[in-house]
Formats: sequence, structure tokens, C-alpha cells
Amino acid sequence: MEDLGKFLFDEPVKKVEQVDRTPKKIFILGVYASAVHAKWFSPKGKTLIKAIAVASEPYIFWKGDGADQIINKINLPEGAGKLVSAGERFNGPSGNALENDYLIPIGLNRNQCWLCDLVPYSMMNHSQLKAIMRNIDLLNTLNISLPTLMEANAENRDISDQRRQEILTEIKLSQAEYLITLGNEPITNFVSKFCTEINELDRGKSYGYPIEINLEGIKLKLIRLVHPRQAARLGLHDNEWSETHQKWKVGAQSKISITD
Repeated sequence: MEDLGKFLFDEPVKKVEQVDRTPKKIFILGVYASAVHAKWFSPKGKTLIKAIAVASEPYIFWKGDGADQIINKINLPEGAGKLVSAGERFNGPSGNALENDYLIPIGLNRNQCWLCDLVPYSMMNHSQLKAIMRNIDLLNTLNISLPTLMEANAENRDISDQRRQEILTEIKLSQAEYLITLGNEPITNFVSKFCTEINELDRGKSYGYPIEINLEGIKLKLIRLVHPRQAARLGLHDNEWSETHQKWKVGAQSKISITD
């Protein structure tokens, strides 16, 4: 099994991929897998980290269900305090956005979709690393190892040709007619490698409308949409892109004819 590193408190990073491999109408491509986030308290009840990734999400585009049970199974060393769920803001926001901000507006549900990420495992962003390093003295005192999952920097998010071929294989297996990309990275890091004329999201009138593409002989209708952060206004987001997506949602089903 490929070693993808460990989270803080030693849970292994796991690949998160589509389980239902039956044919689907839609193939959805995101950026990288999310994680289960916990709030870490000291033995005296002080908040040490508001939200720290502690385990891989249990399924792709996870909706946050079962977070407490997953976190309760994590063994903390004596003196490390306790973990509780960091809440809905951190657990499952992308999975909920998938349904509310993309699928429902075009009359679909996730059972009709094949879900995939460019990077099929969790990565650690800079704010997570900073939060961990603020507690480095305590971690050293308790002999708690630093997490070893990959950082979500540009180099680590730049997928290989091998990974692109793996995604192509999934698209073939899915037999999908439509490819929906979430954010700019699935375009620049995947689609544009096969279709050089398609290199970014379009905020104009063509936003969210299908265009014909050919990925090494696989003919698809491509629908380019914003990242869930923009669509659901999660954390730092661009208001103009968020508004663009909100306008698309109005009457999206009439603009895009996707039927069983």
C-alpha cells in the first residue's frame, strides 16, 4: 500500500475514491480530498487548535456525517487533552456544496455521478501547519510526531502524467457524457493538457454551459464551474465568482439538458 503520510495523532492518510463503479451520466472532477477536522483542547479545557485535520474523509465529497464517531476512535497520549468535532463549517462543507450548489440546480443527485479529485488524498494547507507549529513545545513534551501528509503547495498539487492517465481511465469506466470541473485547477492541470485551447474558467456568458471536448478519443461535454469555496462562499472567496455562480444556478436545469 502506498505510504501517503500520517495526520497529527498518527492516523494514516488514505486514498479517497469513487466506490460505486457502475456507469454514470456525469463525471465530476475536484481538486484534492478533504479530511475529518477536530477541535483540540488541552487537559485544562483551553482550545489549542480550532480545527485540525485528523483523518481522511470516509468517502469522496464527504458530507460530514459520522465525524464524532471517527474522532472518538483516535487515541491521544496521556496529557494531550481531548478532541471533538470541529463542526459543520469544517466537516463536509464541500460535500454539501456539491449537492446544494451544483447537482440540485441541474436536477441531479450524487448517485448519478462519478466523483473524482485530481489528488485523491488529503493535503495540509499552510494555516494547518501554522496551527501545529504554535503548539510545537507541547507536541515535543508529549513526544507526539508531526504530521507527514503532503503540503498543499503548487508543486504537490501539480499532478503527474501517470495520474492524468488514471483519471482518464476512470472517465472511460464511468461512460460519462458530461465532465464537470470544479475550479480552475482541474482545467489547467488536466483538461488543458489534452485540449490546449481550454485553459481557464470563463466568467462571461458561457459560464457553466457545455462545450464539446475530446480527451484522447473520449468525447465529452465539458461544464466548467467554480470551486466549492466560491460556490458556497466557504472561508476566503471571491465575491465576483460567487455571484457568477449564483446567477448560473438560477434556471441552470433549463440551460443544461441532462437526463437519464
